[in-house]
Amino acid sequence: MKLHTDPRTGNTVTAHGEGYVAINGQRHSGSLIVQPERIDTQWQASGVDTLAPAHFEQLLATGADILILGTGKRQQFPPLALLKPVIAAGRTVDVMDTSAACRTYNILMSEGRAVAAALIIE
Repeated sequence: MKLHTDPRTGNTVTAHGEGYVAINGQRHSGSLIVQPERIDTQWQASGVDTLAPAHFEQLLATGADILILGTGKRQQFPPLALLKPVIAAGRTVDVMDTSAACRTYNILMSEGRAVAAALIIE
């Protein structure tokens, strides 16, 4: 699916589909964390079943006010035990499928919000 927003406001998801997401037109085939000012391709999660506490610690380390987890083709909630670092930090993560996470990220980013989206690419 091709998405249209103004990329001048920061890193924008410009397209996504089977096995990829494009940020500012650059295609990525691996899971990543995207923020308006940076892209972290070192966030290695191939599915919800591969998530570990370190993945959520990495998401928290972004310092973003709004955290989004895109869980692949369908919405899947991670085990509560994995969310402990997030809960301990007094934060929440909005969990949705990766397609919805891309759209939500773009909207929040275009509003100038401090957002980070961890996107699982399947």
